[in-house]
Amino acid sequence: MTRIRAYLVQNLQLVPRMASVSMYLAPSMGGQGDSELSRVARERDFYLRLLELGDANDPEPFLEQALSLIADVTGARQAYIELRGAGDQSDEPAWSMARGCSADELDRIRSVISRGIVAEALATGETVFTPSAMLDPRFRDRGSVRANNVEVVLCAPIGASPALGVLYLQGSESGGVFDESDCALAELFALRLAPLADRLLVRRRMQEREDPTRPLRQQLRIDGVVGSSAVLAAVLRQAALVAPLDVNVLLTGASGTGKSQLAKVIHDNGPRAAGPFVELNCAAMPETLIESELFGAAAGAHSTARKSIPGKVASADGGTLFLDEIAELAMPAQAKLLQLLQSKQYFCLGGTAPIQADIRLIAATNTNLERAVRERRFREDLFYRLQVLPIRLPALCERREDIAELSLYFAASACRRHGLPRVEISRGALRAIEAAEWPGNLRQLAHAVEAAAIRAAGEAAAQIEPRHVFPDAQASAESDDAPVSFQEATRRFQREILLKTLEETEWNVTETAKRLDLARSHVYNLVKAFGLDRDGTSR
Repeated sequence: MTRIRAYLVQNLQLVPRMASVSMYLAPSMGGQGDSELSRVARERDFYLRLLELGDANDPEPFLEQALSLIADVTGARQAYIELRGAGDQSDEPAWSMARGCSADELDRIRSVISRGIVAEALATGETVFTPSAMLDPRFRDRGSVRANNVEVVLCAPIGASPALGVLYLQGSESGGVFDESDCALAELFALRLAPLADRLLVRRRMQEREDPTRPLRQQLRIDGVVGSSAVLAAVLRQAALVAPLDVNVLLTGASGTGKSQLAKVIHDNGPRAAGPFVELNCAAMPETLIESELFGAAAGAHSTARKSIPGKVASADGGTLFLDEIAELAMPAQAKLLQLLQSKQYFCLGGTAPIQADIRLIAATNTNLERAVRERRFREDLFYRLQVLPIRLPALCERREDIAELSLYFAASACRRHGLPRVEISRGALRAIEAAEWPGNLRQLAHAVEAAAIRAAGEAAAQIEPRHVFPDAQASAESDDAPVSFQEATRRFQREILLKTLEETEWNVTETAKRLDLARSHVYNLVKAFGLDRDGTSR
């Protein structure tokens, strides 16, 4: 790292002086001066491209150009990038890109990647730099090196240990060897590539996973609904069923699961989509004002009604009225709402003439309404009026496979909303987020990722790291006396019980998953998130 920093300082100071340098180099050095200026110009372009690397929205086309650039700057005849992901033991790379290679040459390079020189780079975390692999005592006895007659090689690991992949440069256009400056450029390139590699691997994993929501996304207007889990698909199927029907809908589920968003989806895909969508949170209004807010008030009906005040029902005419937290509605307002649903008419507060209503009602609650009916806190007849086609929204713990995609979406949204430079979420942070419990569901996750993006941008960090998402965990790690948050206490308990069960099953992941009632994939995610080794230590 020190070598990279020194190299950058030296060469970035040189670039602005190119014009003045050329006045002296050209007459005295002739062709050599032109060559040196050409090299400096290429390196200047390389640095400028590196600055753009983190802002690329579509990484693959950009990396194709970047790979060509690193090959041009170092004079490499062939260049190759391979990404596998930390701990991936598959024979096939998750993602790769090559330059200057025929199909046969690419197969030979991959042979070296899988069984030869790259093993040294990945094992040590250091760049392999050799003028002739055939003569190098470290590699000359390896079958893949001898079989492919490998000569000039520069191989740099991408990302911190364990590496996500490698940058592999082979051969020299000039017939010479790579030097220290080429090595520094390759290491710098690999360093800047790491956050983009994380993004590529996450996106590829999401693309390869079967998406049961795809046909529903083609059928419905559901912009902003993020995820591809089977649980989310089941909810969207229910929404597709009720949306075209002009019936009342009751949405249930824990707080923060996205009931407001689903209500809007049902409205946007129903016969009233062109009409207004009016929302009222029943828990946010005092009991004395809820009737006026809902049904309006005639002039003089109360001290603040100096003229007629339309309510939410009137505002929603021809469209949808969404009542959130309907269990908090006072009994008198429940009675008037029941009358509205039965007769399609209502009376404003202090009014004497009935008013016709043309609305669709969607209600939502995180309360068990059946229990509320038994406890006489909610009208039974109103409950049955609402309970025509109920839809339950799952908690975030029921759709963990959506957490990574949701986190990336929330991070990008936060950066746009606050005008921050784009920051990616590191693979380690994603694993920690996926392993964490989110009792506040989507709302809590969104706020945590937004705060993490702000913290990372404030540090000018290229990536969101676990410490940005869970600052309490870092504070408690630094001081034994620091108070432990609920989130951190939960993480510690999860780590302890997971490690204990793994040890009891002799690290049999299938048996561990069965005992803890978890999916095997989630057990693997937890092991990686907590950095567990078989000796019980953290990596």
